[in-house]
Amino acid sequence: MLTRHPVESRKYSPIMNCSSPFVSEKAGPNPLFDAEPGRRRVRSFVLREGRLTPAQERAITDLWPRYGVANAHDILDLDSLFGRSSERVMEIGFGDGEALLHAARNAPETDFIGVEVHRPGVGALLANLERHDLTNVRVVCADANQVLAERLPPGSLDGIRLFFPDPWPKKRHHKRRIVQPEWVKRGTRALKFGGILHMATDWQPYAEHMLTVAMDCAELTNLATDGAYCERPAWRPLTKFERRGQRLGHGVWDLLFERV
Repeated sequence: MLTRHPVESRKYSPIMNCSSPFVSEKAGPNPLFDAEPGRRRVRSFVLREGRLTPAQERAITDLWPRYGVANAHDILDLDSLFGRSSERVMEIGFGDGEALLHAARNAPETDFIGVEVHRPGVGALLANLERHDLTNVRVVCADANQVLAERLPPGSLDGIRLFFPDPWPKKRHHKRRIVQPEWVKRGTRALKFGGILHMATDWQPYAEHMLTVAMDCAELTNLATDGAYCERPAWRPLTKFERRGQRLGHGVWDLLFERV
């Protein structure tokens, strides 16, 4: 069973190579996901990933030592991780990395941490990072809840971005939604004062849920002029998924909250 140590007593961990950086549902109990032996933690994702392309597999094999962060339970030393001190933004569940790549290319002065559990998306992003010779991105392949709870110093991020998470539309699955009061609490703890929590979804009931949960956090204030949703900010590009949804008449809701 994992022993949780006080933050001040933990060792700080920079970027590390890891021969097996990815989570697996076939490896038995995994401290990233299991709350305690014999009891599974409710997760916001299911590891049903597609087949890796040869290019994605090569990217994971060759580029993980350059961009990857080893799974562990130590607090990350972000200055050592990036080799500098700068603004830091974490994107959770970056998919194929389209939005994260856009952000990193357009803000080279900012460091980005991408968190994703699905290997095809990780491989696609790694290949694009190399293609554009970017140095301001690091990738964590782990449960975002564990990363927020155990690996980030308080007040270490200038922004947290969560774009189009699984809405888990069936009522019996709502407990699997990543946006829950505890998740918001963990994210708020990791944000600096003035840091921004940015969420976006194309599922209106989930947008309403996000709004309710974030509004209930006393350490966050809504940046929307009408007290609800914001216009899409320039830093979030229109993805191919979103453009397809717009053609079908789907709405998109952006929520921006500031840490106060």
